[in-house]
Amino acid sequence: MVALVQDNQIAQDPRYGRYRLGMFVGLASVVMLFTGLSSAYIVRAASAPDWLALPLPRMLWVGTGVLLISSATLEAARRSLKRELDQNYRRWLGVTSLLGAAFLCSQLFVWRQLVRHGVYIATHPHSSFFYLLTATHGLHLAGGLLALLYLLVRHRSSPPDRPAKAKRLATTEAITIYWHFMDALWIYLFLLLFLWR
Repeated sequence: MVALVQDNQIAQDPRYGRYRLGMFVGLASVVMLFTGLSSAYIVRAASAPDWLALPLPRMLWVGTGVLLISSATLEAARRSLKRELDQNYRRWLGVTSLLGAAFLCSQLFVWRQLVRHGVYIATHPHSSFFYLLTATHGLHLAGGLLALLYLLVRHRSSPPDRPAKAKRLATTEAITIYWHFMDALWIYLFLLLFLWR
């Protein structure tokens, strides 16, 4: 009961809403960027006789699975923080960070596989869009990874008082929204790149 009252107090903290709102505004710009890139992809794919299908590297499935698992582990971290289970929070944040790094490594591995098959950025339009879209997503995910590392460092140095806890929860909530969005965006890109046309 006490935890529920504390959660309500934190949720009413003005910073809590500001962080979430700021994240949604930031994500709106990401949506616009990927909407523009997707539109260009669809128009180019529909009008190009030189559009060639890309081979689907198996490592993309592995990376996708890793990224989906990372969403679950970050959600576990967020819930641990709400219950004030600090050790669990740090552990789940660490696991999520490792999974995010593993996803980025899997993307580099996929690029190397494609290069070994003679598929470069300038090989054909589909390969150009593949590298562009996956690199842009990877950069955004790397930003999320830096945010997770910030949470880990900040958690160790912040005081245990109520305002610090409210700020930490608000920050974690905002970064969790961003991470889940990056996961959903990856699923969209995966389907676009390999099922469209």
